[in-house]
Amino acid sequence: MKVGFLGPKATFTELAVKKVFPGFEHEPYRTIPESMDAVVSEKVELAVVPIENTLEGTVNITIDYLTHVVQLPIVGEITIPIKQHLMVHPDNSENWHDVNKVYSHSHAIAQCHKFLHTKLHGIPYESVSSTAAAAKMVMDHPELRVAAIANELAAEEYGLSIVQRDIHDFDHNHTRFFVLSEKGLDFEELSGSSHYKTTLMVTLPTDKAGTLHMVLSAFAWRKINLSKIESRPMKTGIGNYFFIIDLEMKLDEVLIPGAMAELEALGCGVTLLGSYPSKMVELN
Repeated sequence: MKVGFLGPKATFTELAVKKVFPGFEHEPYRTIPESMDAVVSEKVELAVVPIENTLEGTVNITIDYLTHVVQLPIVGEITIPIKQHLMVHPDNSENWHDVNKVYSHSHAIAQCHKFLHTKLHGIPYESVSSTAAAAKMVMDHPELRVAAIANELAAEEYGLSIVQRDIHDFDHNHTRFFVLSEKGLDFEELSGSSHYKTTLMVTLPTDKAGTLHMVLSAFAWRKINLSKIESRPMKTGIGNYFFIIDLEMKLDEVLIPGAMAELEALGCGVTLLGSYPSKMVELN
């Protein structure tokens, strides 16, 4: 089987893929939507896409493309710790303090704000499509005095020297990834995890006051624990939103279907995005 992921090689997404799908063929794509499209067009059997970071919150392009465009089933979730390192071309490792620009993904730059401000004295930085793309760019241009913020896999893949390790501002930084597939993948068997979540998309009627309170009550009196609720624009006009709700349980035959039926009776639109095993991965 083939797994699509945000490339190029050595992104944090590939780190997650390597840990959970070591025996699969790995196919990098330029953007998150392209990796999802590859599942729809059957170029790959599944895609792994980032959905949320501890520090930076939801990856909006993932949730918007998943709900508005492709609507692929969520069959699994992977969570990995995020460790950011500063790396340069080996030719510039001795004089790394002289770098005059830093490249990385916008989330990685935000995660290392304190280091950039205090240790590199606020030198300019530029966002690129991924941390691995930043590492590749630095390796391809040894004549420039530039650095990349990326992971250890990127340093190995592109032959860069890590000059400062663990430069992220907070130690308990993690990223969640959704596993998307239309092939009925048994992620519980693959991951060895029996901890399940269920994700719903809920739209509210426009003519009823207090509907969100009633939505939450439908879960509360059934003692269904919510781990996350977030609003996203419907893209149909100002003030029109839908909600993504994560439930800390597996889809059953009574509680969740009952809550969904109650929401529909209130005039809400309810879509099941997936009920899936959630795997926490430790990196060596």
